Amino acid sequence: MTRPVKRAFRYRFYPTDGQAAELSRMFGCVRLVYNKALEERTRAWYGERRRVSYVQSSAALTQWKKAEEFAFLTEVSSVPLQQALRHLQTAFGNFFAQRTKYPRFKSRKKSRASAEYTRSAFTWREGRLTLAKMSGPLDIRWSRHLPEGSVPTTVTVSRDSAGRWFVSLLCDDRITPAPATTNAVGIDAGITSLVTLSTGEKVTNPRHERRDRARLAKAQRELSRKTKGSANGEKARRKVARVHARIADRRRDHLHKLTTRLVRENRTVVIEDLTVHNLLKNHTLARAISDASWTELRSMLEYKCAWYGRELVVIDRWFPSSKLCGACGTVAVRMSLNVREWTCDCGAVHDRDINAACHILAAGLAVSACGAGVRPQGSSPGGQLVLKQEPLRREP
Repeated sequence: MTRPVKRAFRYRFYPTDGQAAELSRMFGCVRLVYNKALEERTRAWYGERRRVSYVQSSAALTQWKKAEEFAFLTEVSSVPLQQALRHLQTAFGNFFAQRTKYPRFKSRKKSRASAEYTRSAFTWREGRLTLAKMSGPLDIRWSRHLPEGSVPTTVTVSRDSAGRWFVSLLCDDRITPAPATTNAVGIDAGITSLVTLSTGEKVTNPRHERRDRARLAKAQRELSRKTKGSANGEKARRKVARVHARIADRRRDHLHKLTTRLVRENRTVVIEDLTVHNLLKNHTLARAISDASWTELRSMLEYKCAWYGRELVVIDRWFPSSKLCGACGTVAVRMSLNVREWTCDCGAVHDRDINAACHILAAGLAVSACGAGVRPQGSSPGGQLVLKQEPLRREP
């Protein structure tokens, strides 16, 4: 039995000069509306202690369009502008729920250039996509087929820092559940080995950034010699961006293949709740940790487990998985990062990563069977091991 989901399909496209100019103008208008609405909300809150709702921001947008200095806002589609206000509303909702920090202004150079079109602002006919205010369809490279009979409900157009254009089509899809299995696996994230599994398998870290470091350094040196704001400076900046894009694409492709395999082969997946932003404060390891991309790895596991009806268990970061002896239950007092193999007082010899993965699996299975609140062997800063479990999704 298939599972209905909302799924985005991303493709590259090559706009004409007119389409590129229209989309670039749209990106600028979206950024302006977002920043102006954020400015008004910030002024109302800190000046008057008054909250501004989406409806009030939408009414203000109507007034901005009537002003002479913002008359150009009437020349672009109104839907992406309204969507920008909805995104700002979502950002404030996450802030007040203490899930994120205070919304930030969008930068012309650093922020992602994108615009979102809903069903009323584009035409989909016989596999050809035409956006509002455009006379012709986009030249999309269909690298894979959309689900049969599906019609996009939302279209997001974006341009990355390397100058590549992408279109993301949100469609209704049906996911075929993964093969039935009773396997469970514990995953220990690392640097030398990207992940170590409780089965004893170690997946080597490809180190994509490290492999392209010489190419990236050369491109950055060339950029540093250019005059800021010049045409040659823009060409050099694009070259640096293309190297970064190559690294990110290869890393994402590897993570997709790895996470899909783990989810399809195992009924239960157990991981640690790592605070990556704190780990990045270690300047010796920050570059390697960023290259490993543990946050993206967890994100992929989360939504793929939801898609394929698997169970994802997240154990607390303070659980002493590496220092706990599986033979006698003793917790080692200290263990530096350079210790990859250690011997317990009972004589048992442990591979640090495999030992950690096995204990992560054991803790995850305990919370699956008994619920959260399982006490670990030994003390931890919190005094008790807090285990979190994603909602259990049964096989249909």
